[in-house]
Amino acid sequence: MIARVYSASHLGIEALPVEVEVDLTPGTFYYVTVGLPDTAVKESQNRILSALKNSGFEAPIKKITVNLAPADIIKEGSSFDLPIAVAILAAQGIIPKEKLKNLFFMGELALDGRIKPVKGVLSVSVMVRKMKGKTLVTPLANGGEAAVVEGVTAIPVANLTEVVEWLNSEKEIAPASAEKLPTAETFPDELDFIDVKGQPHVRRAIEVAAAGGHNMLMVGPPGSGKSMIARRLPTIMPEWTLEEAIESSRVHSIAGLLPSDSPLLPRRPFRSPHHTVSDAGLVGGGHSPILPGEVSLSHYGVLFLDELPEFRRSALEVLRQPLEDGKVVISRASMSVTFPSNFMLVCAMNPCPCGYETDPIRECKCTPHQINRYRQKISGPMLDRMDIHVEVPAVKYQELKSDSGSETSAAIRERITKTHKTQNIRFAKSSIFRNAEMGAKQIKKHCEIGGSSEKLLKSAMERLGLSARAYTRTLKVARTIADLAGCEKIKTEHTAEAVQYRAIN
Repeated sequence: MIARVYSASHLGIEALPVEVEVDLTPGTFYYVTVGLPDTAVKESQNRILSALKNSGFEAPIKKITVNLAPADIIKEGSSFDLPIAVAILAAQGIIPKEKLKNLFFMGELALDGRIKPVKGVLSVSVMVRKMKGKTLVTPLANGGEAAVVEGVTAIPVANLTEVVEWLNSEKEIAPASAEKLPTAETFPDELDFIDVKGQPHVRRAIEVAAAGGHNMLMVGPPGSGKSMIARRLPTIMPEWTLEEAIESSRVHSIAGLLPSDSPLLPRRPFRSPHHTVSDAGLVGGGHSPILPGEVSLSHYGVLFLDELPEFRRSALEVLRQPLEDGKVVISRASMSVTFPSNFMLVCAMNPCPCGYETDPIRECKCTPHQINRYRQKISGPMLDRMDIHVEVPAVKYQELKSDSGSETSAAIRERITKTHKTQNIRFAKSSIFRNAEMGAKQIKKHCEIGGSSEKLLKSAMERLGLSARAYTRTLKVARTIADLAGCEKIKTEHTAEAVQYRAIN
């Protein structure tokens, strides 16, 4: 007897449909799984047979052949336990086969028949939506995650017995309900920009960076507030759309990092890896399975690299492709996997090894050779990809005690949200969303500047030795500054402010 059910496998963050076939042939007991299963799938035999027995069903004493099609895709993880068990029961006639045609199953089985949560349910739900008219049967703990995708019916189940009773119409199970998209008010954060004292030019630079999605480098002595400012950046970024939340959450779901109490990430991600992180830790990798790295876990959020020169040179260089392309392509001999990586890069570093070269009070003890060697750890191409460079001086005592000029994150976020709406209208017919993502055609169309601005930029290129990439990035920053000011055209003062953000190039 042959029975078929449907499940899914993952390739990057995409889910691919998998047909699970089970054939029961009379003879001596023998169990085999074919179709490129990994170790976790091969080991499912004992879990499945024990779950069947402990749920009150007879395990078939026959030759059991499990086929996972298509056979040229590696099947990874424990999520195939439930569909294989359901297919075995259908092949025995315990479950009517006609009930399985429009259903997708995924879940890990415990030995007593309980269904445990699995990774990547959100991506499978997105796949099911594209197939229309299909229903996804998921572990109880993954029900909310599956239901957030509009148009998908998600049936949350707690154990194998419950699945059988539902398929035999002996029990009704209500579909999982989708939770409302979290907002900044729903998840209040203790971090707020009102805590940042003094440094108005740094606060202005971070606002420009957030408004246009620009990469940013902060240089200053220890204790000047670089990390403090960076950690408050997500609090001024606009609330994301449902599609942005789903796509970013899909990456975290694949990595098994989605919060257990929320089907979606509550806010834009902020990732701050230690400087000992490996190349694969930053961009993703591994052999089986290939997992997303920090650049993908920062998708639609912020990747913060503190103490930038302490990162390995090779690790920093692998960031160049995702910064340009907005995606990471990881190639292996057997497959190629793509992860999204549309993130905002914020870096912080000291001006010298001891950190006090620019400090007006503390004496720097570094030699010119030490300072030069320290700064050369950051390559020119990497610095070129930083749209905004800003010095962060030490905060004076009077500024620490004063509240003048301080704004809440909500007030700043309101201005940035307005600017984002302007950009959304501007790029409505294109595939980009922010000024930082503009290509040559968009720059030519939206970043026209007058004669005085041209002279200013020409002088800056000659004096600062700016590259062609730095020139275009300066134009993008000028466009964002003009948007913040509510101006349709870029004025000379906007260009001048953009140029000053390259002064420590």
